[in-house]
Amino acid sequence: MPSERRLVLTADSITRVGAEANGAVVVNGSHGGLYAAYLAAKLGVAAAIFNDAGIGRDRAGIAGVDYLAELGVPAAAVGNMTARIGDGADMMARGIVTYVNLLAAALGCQEGTSCRDASHALAQAAARELAPPPLRESDTLLMAEPPAVWALDSAAAVGPEHVGMIVITGSHGGLLGGRPETALKYDALAALFNDAGIGIDEAGVTRLPALDARNIASATVAAASARIGDARSTYEDGILSRVNSCAAALGAAPGTSAREFVAIVRRAAAEREKQA
Repeated sequence: MPSERRLVLTADSITRVGAEANGAVVVNGSHGGLYAAYLAAKLGVAAAIFNDAGIGRDRAGIAGVDYLAELGVPAAAVGNMTARIGDGADMMARGIVTYVNLLAAALGCQEGTSCRDASHALAQAAARELAPPPLRESDTLLMAEPPAVWALDSAAAVGPEHVGMIVITGSHGGLLGGRPETALKYDALAALFNDAGIGIDEAGVTRLPALDARNIASATVAAASARIGDARSTYEDGILSRVNSCAAALGAAPGTSAREFVAIVRRAAAEREKQA
C-alpha cells in the first residue's frame, strides 16, 4: 500500500492537463475511448476517471478503461446520463460510475459508486513506470483536393493549418465546461463529431449551436454507429444524429451518412467557387 494518497485533479478534457497529471488521479470529461486513455497514460496518471460516452459502437466509450489496466493503471468511467461529458466539475458533482477495470475494483471503486467517492478510492493507487506503446497516427489526410478533408482522432488537434477545411474528428460533440469558445479552436469549413450518446442535458451535441454562431457547418454521428475517439470510423461508419442550422441549409440531415455529409459540403464549396 502506498504511503501517500494521490492528488485528485479535475479537468474538462484530458487534453487540458499537463505535467501536473503525473502521479495524480485525473477526473476528466473526456470519453473513455482508447485515444483519451492513451493520452492519460502518456501523462503518467496514477489513475483516471472518464465519461462512458454512452458506451457506443464496439464499446468504444469505455475501451480505454480496459486498455489502462494493461498498463497497470486503475481506471473507471461514469455514465453519460449521470453527468455531462466535457465537464469535469459536473462529473465530480453528479457522476455515477458505470464501469471499472480490475485494478480500480481492487481499490474499492465499484459500479454505482459516486464519482467523488471513486476518486477517493483511486487515490490509493500505487506509482507505475510503464509507458504506453505508440498508437497509430491520429491524423490522416483523406482528400487533398480543396476543400481538403482531415480525419483527426481528437478535436484538440485542429490547428491553423485546418482553417477552411473539413475536419472529421473522433471527439465528442460537447463543449468543454459549457464554454462556446471550446467548440473548435480554428474556423474549419465544416466539422464532424461523435454524439457520445447525447447524454444528460444533451451535453454530447452542444458544440453544434456554438459553431452555427461561427458559420461552421457541423454535425454529430451517433455513438452507436461509429467508434468514439476514432475519426476514420466517424467517416467510414458514422450516421448523422444531429446537424446544426448551417449544415441543414446545405442539405445535411439526421440519417445522412458521414461520407455523404462530406460530399454535400464539398459540392456546396465547389458551387460557391464557380459563382465567385
